[in-house]
Amino acid sequence: MLRKIFLAIFVAIIFLSPVGNVEAGHLEEILARGTIRIGTTGDYKPMSYLNKKTGEYEGIDAELSKIIAESLGVKIEYVPTTWPTLTQDTLDGKFDIALCGISRNYAREKVLEMSDGYGVGIFGKTILCRKADAKKFKTLDDINKPNVKVMINPGGTNEKFALANLKNATLIVHNENAEIPHQISIGKADIMITETVEALNYIKADKNLAAPLISKPFTKHSCGILMQKGDQEFLNYINFVLAEIRMDGTLEKLENKYLRGIE
Repeated sequence: MLRKIFLAIFVAIIFLSPVGNVEAGHLEEILARGTIRIGTTGDYKPMSYLNKKTGEYEGIDAELSKIIAESLGVKIEYVPTTWPTLTQDTLDGKFDIALCGISRNYAREKVLEMSDGYGVGIFGKTILCRKADAKKFKTLDDINKPNVKVMINPGGTNEKFALANLKNATLIVHNENAEIPHQISIGKADIMITETVEALNYIKADKNLAAPLISKPFTKHSCGILMQKGDQEFLNYINFVLAEIRMDGTLEKLENKYLRGIE
């Protein structure tokens, strides 16, 4: 309750401020519209995943989306996007913010705005493979061979990591990220480059899969909420929401549930 009161005060201050009314920002537009448009790929467990049976989005980013919308007193309007088009769709203003397990990195920050990070110290690039092959892959050198088939989804940081570090491996592009674990399981490829949190989810769901290097990821990073540059007040508000739920323990509970596998 206190969190909602603080957020309401924050919004009121922005709109009562003369500076805030000089340029019509996203907060003003969102409140007038009654909805917040959230871009998401819906293909990334446990971040943002479209459950085709229920038609609902699931994952930590779906939870964060609800918290942001509730703080503003508006409804969510999901706008589908893809990893190859995510940056351009954000630049084109197709949505107000994007949440789908988006890695914070310099390339994105140069052209877009990213919120403070969440999942700090949890995310990192790792591999998914068949359990029968787990002992074969202990280092990047074990993977970076012509006879090793690495399946990646286009447009995201998984593809960038593979292109930069696995130049000798056989790279196979598969457009549907959520389908790749099954492709590995049935032998269409040997390796999936993925995030630790995604790997944890898939090895629980498929006994034929393994993530032998999950405790020693190749990289470490956090995720953030993506938006256009140029609206500092909107960015401040999003960061304020994250700070509030970090302070009251809500964010840690969500990270434990979705990212650490702790109920």
